[in-house]
Amino acid sequence: MPILQVNFKLQCSTAEYEQLCQSVAQVIAGVPGLQWKVWLLNEPQKEAGGIYLFDTAEALNAYLAGPIVGQIKVHPALSEISVKQFDVMPQVTAVTRGPAAAMTAAG
Repeated sequence: MPILQVNFKLQCSTAEYEQLCQSVAQVIAGVPGLQWKVWLLNEPQKEAGGIYLFDTAEALNAYLAGPIVGQIKVHPALSEISVKQFDVMPQVTAVTRGPAAAMTAAG
């Protein structure tokens, strides 16, 4: 199961960013192949982002090529966008109780 990590700098207040997140959370929850997303915020550094677990690399790549990521890339409240893909290491993730390990074991 592939992991996607997206990070960016905020060019808006935390309150404005939280409103933006609330407005898109249900849309992101409906992304085909998305198991879960953890939303990240480092308020003092004005950084935010997310960690996503997808069913397949194809689902992850479709998300990256889709309209949500397209909007993130051009949104005026977000800058310095970083997108990274990883594979889960299930054996050691299971030892440290990572949620991805439970998903892999159940799948």
